[in-house]
Amino acid sequence: MKDYPPIADHGIVGDLQTAALIAADGTVDWWCTPRFDAPSVFASLLDSDRGGYCRLAADVGDEGTVRQLYLPDTAILITRFMTPSGVGEVVDFMPPDASTTPSSTHRLIRAVRVVRGSMPFELVCRPRFDYGRAPHDLTPLDDGSVLFRGPGTDLHLQVTAPIALHPDGTDVSARFTLQAGERATVILTSETGTLSGRPGGATPSAEAVLADFEACSTFWLDWLRASRYRGRWHEMVTRSAITLKLLTYAPTGAPIAAATMGLPEQIGGERNWDYRYTWVRDASLSVRSLVDLGFSAEANAFRRWLRDRLDAGGTASGEPLQIMYRVDGEPHLTEEVLEHFEGYRRSAPVRAGNAAADQIQLDIYGEAAYALAQAEDIGSVRGWHAFARVIDWLVENWDRPDEGIWETRGGRQNFTYSRLMTWVAFDRAVKLATTHSRPGDLTRWQGARDAVLRQITDRGWSAERRAFVQHYDTDVLDASLLLMPKVGFLSPSDPDWLTTLDAMDDELVSDSLVYRYDPAASPDGLRGSEGTFNLCSFLYVEALARAGRLTQARYAFSKMLTYANHVGLFAEEIGPSGEQLGNFPQAFTHLALIDAALALDEELDRAEGRTG
Repeated sequence: MKDYPPIADHGIVGDLQTAALIAADGTVDWWCTPRFDAPSVFASLLDSDRGGYCRLAADVGDEGTVRQLYLPDTAILITRFMTPSGVGEVVDFMPPDASTTPSSTHRLIRAVRVVRGSMPFELVCRPRFDYGRAPHDLTPLDDGSVLFRGPGTDLHLQVTAPIALHPDGTDVSARFTLQAGERATVILTSETGTLSGRPGGATPSAEAVLADFEACSTFWLDWLRASRYRGRWHEMVTRSAITLKLLTYAPTGAPIAAATMGLPEQIGGERNWDYRYTWVRDASLSVRSLVDLGFSAEANAFRRWLRDRLDAGGTASGEPLQIMYRVDGEPHLTEEVLEHFEGYRRSAPVRAGNAAADQIQLDIYGEAAYALAQAEDIGSVRGWHAFARVIDWLVENWDRPDEGIWETRGGRQNFTYSRLMTWVAFDRAVKLATTHSRPGDLTRWQGARDAVLRQITDRGWSAERRAFVQHYDTDVLDASLLLMPKVGFLSPSDPDWLTTLDAMDDELVSDSLVYRYDPAASPDGLRGSEGTFNLCSFLYVEALARAGRLTQARYAFSKMLTYANHVGLFAEEIGPSGEQLGNFPQAFTHLALIDAALALDEELDRAEGRTG
């Protein structure tokens, strides 16, 4: 296998509790189980020698071609191997488990078939438990399967004829050839906890595997029926919606920021973070985007998760919410460096856990209120009382420096974006209380809302730049403020906003791609640089569309779509040569793609006279 495939050379499959990345050459090089934020079983994406992988592929040689695609409107990934002598496919999927009960058992099914000629395949399975730190035992079983026994987690590898597994120390391999019309199956079943017998049970029949495949396809097609989107970019919006759903932990309704950890924002740099957790901000905006498409169940589940976090009590320093949690709501995310991993293309350090969990980021209350305000049902009266207590707390605490949306490690500032989102929190709280006749101290909430607005327009505005700036002690611009018109703080045609947008064009935009800010001008406590930030590039499209700059917006959106990978997925950033960087796939990027498509569709329809 290649040392490190490009980040973009992957598709994702998942069962709504965990997910695996599969490279375009048929290698599973990332899988954490039994849930997104658990230790890895396969992590060769972060260390090609120590991380572990499962490769199932055909050697196509110099004359062959490999292509990867999704079965339309599903999370079923197909890798096609094409040569003059034959065409074969590996179909990867995980049976969805949408229950509210965490499962200790998870299956990754890899179905192989040849559709023309004949084709030789190779299977190599090298699991490495606990981020490659823990040894394991290999036990061959009578039915031809093998059991990899790790610490607290076992992996059962089952195969069907003509595959015959050959142990090699604690790993296995196999070579087999299929003719046109022939099929074989490889099933990886992980089980956590005390085992009795084999976790995978008897090897499933071909009919059982086909039933699993059809059930998986039906699940995704049924789920997508709730979507109201009928716009111009249906395929990309649908893929983004499926990706957001794949990144949501079904037992609690908690969306995660990305499926991976440690993938660099700059090759060889130190900006390598663990994103497998639930940020209140990212989750709120993800849910908002799904609600805008018509998916209401996700909003209800997230609201319950958020209320449970409030009921569990605040942080040691007095905030009602921590900025991020594990998917089950656990607040402890101790950050450690995995010194034995060299990192993706030697980009160290590789971090597990996230020390930013202890930061103060006051904007999260605005994003949560913004998401809740979009839902048709605002929930129970008890939930409202919890929300109102948060707003009461924010009245007393909004005027404080914090680390901001980008989680800088260079000290707290009075970030304009943080103030903006506290304004959103107060504004939406007032509107919700009024619309739904719910109790609240409206006089204080309105007073705080108006005070925030006055402060932002006074201290967050640079007369010299004719733009709103990153924080009150700088003239540096920040692309997070592209949300200003979206949340209703300013009209998209407000003169102060249009000059801010022009200033961003000059300083932060490069060929329609948008940088978050200039770290050289506004040090963030970290070495190195980064690529353009996909969230911001899509926010820029939306801002252009709402400002009436439709030709520019449509061109920028079309260019952004060219940076999607071969199956429509995005990482966090785009590098200088158009490569994808950062954790993958990134919820922030896909939610912003949805929002940009919705806004651009609406404005184009309005311009063409299709709507009032």
